[in-house]
Amino acid sequence: MLEINVNGRIHRVEVEGDTPLLWVLREQLGLTGTKYGCGVAQCGACTVLVDGEATRSCSMTVEVAAAHRITTIEAIEEHPVGRRVVEAWVAHQAPQCGYCQSGQVMAATALLSATPKPTPEQVREAMTNICRCGTYNAVAAAIGAAAEAG
Repeated sequence: MLEINVNGRIHRVEVEGDTPLLWVLREQLGLTGTKYGCGVAQCGACTVLVDGEATRSCSMTVEVAAAHRITTIEAIEEHPVGRRVVEAWVAHQAPQCGYCQSGQVMAATALLSATPKPTPEQVREAMTNICRCGTYNAVAAAIGAAAEAG
């Protein structure tokens, strides 16, 4: 039995310690906003905040996660920067199909929390999530709007 802090609540989960955090979030806790994309930490669909840092949950074990605070897309609007990011996402209609967008929102929230007024270069460096629909310009515009609103 492991205890993990997800979205401000302690959850007890009975899984092997090497189980990816992504599967615990989705299968054990029912938090399906965090998506499975590639399974090798490349695409970013599974991005969550771990102690405020954007982290690919498919490559983090639940045993490692147990020592940290995890925030998922389900609670991002409780985060002041996360709320601004979501509002900017809606205003700029950033999603197309939307599959990658929860990971994109999490990465943008981490970026703006660490760097409130990022340069375009900092946005490009931080936003490594893959979007098959190509919404990168809308995502960048939303990040800029969220930065300006802060």
